[in-house]
Amino acid sequence: MKILIVTQYYFPESFKSNDLSFELQKRGHEVTVLTGLPNYPEGKMFEGYGIFKNRTQEINGVKVIRSLLLLRGKGGGIRLFLNYFSFAFFASIKAFFLSFSNKFDAVIVHEPSPITQFYPALLLKKLQKVPVYFWVMDLWPESLEILGGVKNKFVLNLFTKMVTNFYENSEKILITSKGFKKSILEKGNFKNKLEYFPNWAEDSISQGDVNYPIPNLPEGFKVMFAGNVGEAQDMEAVMNSALYLKNHSKIKLIIVGDGRKMSFVQEFIQQNNLQETVITVGQFPLDAMASFFAKADMMLVSLRDDAIFNITVPAKTQAYMSASKPIIAMLNGEGAEIIEEANCGVSVPAGDSKKLAEIIVKMSELDPEVLKNMGENSRNFFLENYSLPSCIDNLERILKLKNSVDKM
Repeated sequence: MKILIVTQYYFPESFKSNDLSFELQKRGHEVTVLTGLPNYPEGKMFEGYGIFKNRTQEINGVKVIRSLLLLRGKGGGIRLFLNYFSFAFFASIKAFFLSFSNKFDAVIVHEPSPITQFYPALLLKKLQKVPVYFWVMDLWPESLEILGGVKNKFVLNLFTKMVTNFYENSEKILITSKGFKKSILEKGNFKNKLEYFPNWAEDSISQGDVNYPIPNLPEGFKVMFAGNVGEAQDMEAVMNSALYLKNHSKIKLIIVGDGRKMSFVQEFIQQNNLQETVITVGQFPLDAMASFFAKADMMLVSLRDDAIFNITVPAKTQAYMSASKPIIAMLNGEGAEIIEEANCGVSVPAGDSKKLAEIIVKMSELDPEVLKNMGENSRNFFLENYSLPSCIDNLERILKLKNSVDKM
């Protein structure tokens, strides 16, 4: 098939759109990507790119066409608004000319925020009558309201109408979380368009170098938190849980990563004399994760108790599963349900610090063979649901089903 992927973010930026395009190309499809100038997350142009530099490329056999956009800069509200809509505008111009020079069998819109990435695909749909597959990774206007802090009813209603129009013009709506169904179905009768298409996780951790040099970790029952240390992860609750664990000398909470809340974590450790309980090692490359994970007894994932997080599965959950690790979760909704379904760990309600501490103590007293079995369940669930090959197999089924119906 001739497939166009429309996404504001693409290589050398690190997004799922990269894996998606390369894997489809490897399977024999002719893939083109319409994207923007790379500047995420720092808001500065990546070296080697510019208004007159590398606007058209071929990467791993994928043809890449880059439209102009206003760089996101430091990410303030107005600057982000201009970044989002400038891509939609300039990419739509590119899409207009593409519609005359290329005939596509399918268009896939890869949509982490913003929702406005759909506009170029909508134009192509109108001009070529090509089916558009909308891969929804962020719900709008919920993301705008909850994460962006936008409360203006006029603005929220405007985006609700925009999103509804995009759903109406989608052949299929691919959702990364089953919890997205409720929001989407509230906007119209889209039940027959919905397809569950979760994020995959890189299998590089399980295949990585377990001898990668990392700092020495303390002896004891090690519960490891790896990844972004940010607002969404509810580090306040995690650190309050560490207070309950202070008197359990054999339990160690290892934090691998960095983020906006790391300064809070370090101050909390100092103020509460938690140096023997909580160990922060900083940020390391992906290559080091296999070595870190191999030293952990269980992995920790947490999310704040917000409506939008309760229908979200944190990507680190899949990474933990890929590494055959048992999981302790402090979150609500779909993430907790998946851990229960996979029988790969335990969960407590979001924000329940005391319950988290109690369950960690309980896990530390289990027979190691029980934890090993949980880890094996993690890996098996990952291979069946979250590996790149299994996810793209599912996508090909969705695309080819439509294609075969058209040819009947």
